[in-house]
Amino acid sequence: MTDAVTDSGTDRAPDTETSAPHRRSAGPHRSGAAHRAILDAAEALLTEKGPAGLTFEAVARRAGAGKPTIYRWWPTRTALMLEVYDRRKVDALSRPDTGSLAEDLTILLRDLWRFWREGPAGPAYAAIITEAQSDDAAKAAMAAPLGDPDFPLTPIFDRAVARGEIETPARAAALREYVAALNWFRLLTGRLDEADIPVLVASLLDPRDAPRRAPT
Repeated sequence: MTDAVTDSGTDRAPDTETSAPHRRSAGPHRSGAAHRAILDAAEALLTEKGPAGLTFEAVARRAGAGKPTIYRWWPTRTALMLEVYDRRKVDALSRPDTGSLAEDLTILLRDLWRFWREGPAGPAYAAIITEAQSDDAAKAAMAAPLGDPDFPLTPIFDRAVARGEIETPARAAALREYVAALNWFRLLTGRLDEADIPVLVASLLDPRDAPRRAPT
């Protein structure tokens, strides 16, 4: 059986499992070794071939796993890309706490934009954003972190509220969304020049204090 790929390029689970020989399924409880092997294979394919080269058939072949197992654990390739992306993002992003909201945001955005530029993460996340338009589960997974206390932006804005830099938690929540939207727009338009970050951060937090140089 070949991969079921929609016109948008998203692998989706087939209605029936293939009868071809494959590694015994771990069922709903994931085998740690198989899980890591599949994520490693998916990451290698993203690095070598980009998002277009990431199909469940290619991942299964690289990992020595059965496609039914992959489909059971990740119902779409977008879900698989999100998990590959998230496990690398944890190591790539620092957790700045400088005592200044502007400084913390500047450091975090520099880390994120560098992470997107210097490896497969940027193209992968751009593909996730694109495919989420036709994948409700992926759309929900992308929005969920905005309210997660472990989301890198959350503690930065929580501390800013506690210091009085941001007036209310409601404004902090709105600003988190603005920052996320800014990052996604910059990624999708291929404009990840770190020199633009200070003016973007200043304009977001207080336009009156923004530097005069406009971002490119």
